[in-house]
Amino acid sequence: MSKKGRVLVAMSGGIDSSVAAVMLHEQGYEVVGITMKTWDYVSSGGSKKETGCCSLESINDAREIAVNLGFSHIILDIREEFGDSVIDYFVDEYIAGRTPNPCVMCNTHIKWDALLRRADKLSCDFIATGHYAQLREENQRMVISKGIDDWKDQSYVLWGISQEALKRTLFPMGTYHKSDIKKMATEMGFHSLANKPESYEICFIPDNDYRSFLKRRRPELAGGLSGGNFVTVEGKIIGQHEGYPFYTIGQRKKLPAMGIPYYVVAINPETNTVVIGKEEDLNGTRMRVRKLNMGKYAFLQEDMEAITKIRYKDNGSLSTLSQIDSHTMEVFFHESAKSITPGQAAVFYEGIDVIGGGWIG
Repeated sequence: MSKKGRVLVAMSGGIDSSVAAVMLHEQGYEVVGITMKTWDYVSSGGSKKETGCCSLESINDAREIAVNLGFSHIILDIREEFGDSVIDYFVDEYIAGRTPNPCVMCNTHIKWDALLRRADKLSCDFIATGHYAQLREENQRMVISKGIDDWKDQSYVLWGISQEALKRTLFPMGTYHKSDIKKMATEMGFHSLANKPESYEICFIPDNDYRSFLKRRRPELAGGLSGGNFVTVEGKIIGQHEGYPFYTIGQRKKLPAMGIPYYVVAINPETNTVVIGKEEDLNGTRMRVRKLNMGKYAFLQEDMEAITKIRYKDNGSLSTLSQIDSHTMEVFFHESAKSITPGQAAVFYEGIDVIGGGWIG
């Protein structure tokens, strides 16, 4: 057994997790690689070739690296668990008139839980991933911080991980830029990985057509929810939509022609209406965030200023946080925030540190 311990590394077959595994191996950890099979896209009726972490090519890439470096590699099939949790959540959120964030849900409720269970069975002290984020202990709390590469920082999708899980987690990528990792991969001889294109699509929708996916999963959506009204913020009916689950806050395409740009500003499943308005109608100054998971602080005893991000590539907005109870945060923006979208994650930052996060309700 290595003096540093035994670590289970989630290997997707991509450059980041592969270099993370090599780095930990070279640092003296006893590495066990694991690749999780989360989704079989062919079985869903999609038309595009499998890509990303679930493809056979990616699984083979991960296994090849492990074999070449002499550490163990296993494949964990979690398709049933993934489908029951992430897929059902994804569809149900759209039907509820919200816009889901499956990557956050997967990290929080599937991948970390699955990794820790398997780590226990394999007597691993730690788990590790290729996420660009930093982690430290402060005042008996595990604190996630932004990775130093602003463009690649992935702290936003990690807010939901429990304190118990974070105590056993390693993020080797957090102190590197993507350019550093590409250079390392080339020097390690992983030339194909260094040039491998990254996928930004949802893993179970590689053709990026979530509307067709919803129709395949819930055939009744193909026609059952069409015929509802487009309504302006003033209450004027100006046409009929294709079904409210096929729209999201801020959407501009597939709306009635109004002479000037109009956007989806609200969705009402109860009345089967999609409310549209001008760009300024997207602005909001407050929101309620539910199902909190607190990070740097267990509970905010007093109101505090923070930067709040309401989507992955959001730069964040200055806000005041007022914690109502252990599950709910009231957020007041100092200047109007655009396209506050129910169902998306809101993450609160103090400097580069994650205070906590939750779901916009």
